[in-house]
Amino acid sequence: MVIKPNNFKKIAIYSSLNNSKVNIIAEQVIEVLTNLGLICLFPQSSKISRRVVKKVLADKTIIKRADLVIAIGGDGTLLSTARNFGFHGIPILGINLGKLGFLTDIPPEDLTSELTKVIGGDYVTDERIFLEAKIKGKKETYKALNEVVLHSGSIAQLIEYDLFIDNEFVYRQKADGLIVSTSTGSTAYSLSGNGAIISPEVKAISLMPMFPHSLNARTLITNHEKKISVKVKNNSKAYLSMDSHDNLKVTSDAEVMIQKANQGLTLIHPTDHSFFSSCRNKLGWSLGVPIKSP
Repeated sequence: MVIKPNNFKKIAIYSSLNNSKVNIIAEQVIEVLTNLGLICLFPQSSKISRRVVKKVLADKTIIKRADLVIAIGGDGTLLSTARNFGFHGIPILGINLGKLGFLTDIPPEDLTSELTKVIGGDYVTDERIFLEAKIKGKKETYKALNEVVLHSGSIAQLIEYDLFIDNEFVYRQKADGLIVSTSTGSTAYSLSGNGAIISPEVKAISLMPMFPHSLNARTLITNHEKKISVKVKNNSKAYLSMDSHDNLKVTSDAEVMIQKANQGLTLIHPTDHSFFSSCRNKLGWSLGVPIKSP
């Protein structure tokens, strides 16, 4: 058991979804937190029904005031929460209403007991990295918790690109695109392309070509401190997306630069949280679990 001082006094409640199930769970969360004498905050960007929440606050105000954000939904909701609040140093606790839920891990049926334990200091922390991406010559910088994807924007259309790591040429490739993911993102888009599953404590960057025009192309895993550069070649039309958000056009001969962001993400989990248990249960890894001897 990990008991920590109760530093969670002002707690924001967020969801990117607005449906009856989310609203019911939000009401339950508000009831639990209120009974514990805590202050509930409601971000303006949240989609939780205005029938449920009280006065909404601008996200900038939430960032200044909140000690914790509770994300209600699936991993998509948690990604939104990470971009809006976690990137600014606020810890996030996820209540899972989705199907997989690698990041949101409190099931609704255990909400009251698990939330009470967490507020009481019975929890573990989980540190994750963000990626930041930008197109050379432009000011805007974009962030991603799961992955940065360079893609053709069309079905069955190849693009050609050069890959560099720390300014060293790695390869020139023709493919539908390239998925550059964190360890967190190894169970997201990269997983659907048969990429490697990376345990979250491993601070790595994975580079996986999407449908490469080669029999020898493989996923490449490198240190998370490496700087990735991708140059689009030969009049290829490409787009850049971050966690399935944004869709930036990348012109031929443009250079995309990707690296670990200075800011990280802190996830809060119940003490019995297990990444490998999630893999067994959600990905059908195992035929069973050994019974411990008495």
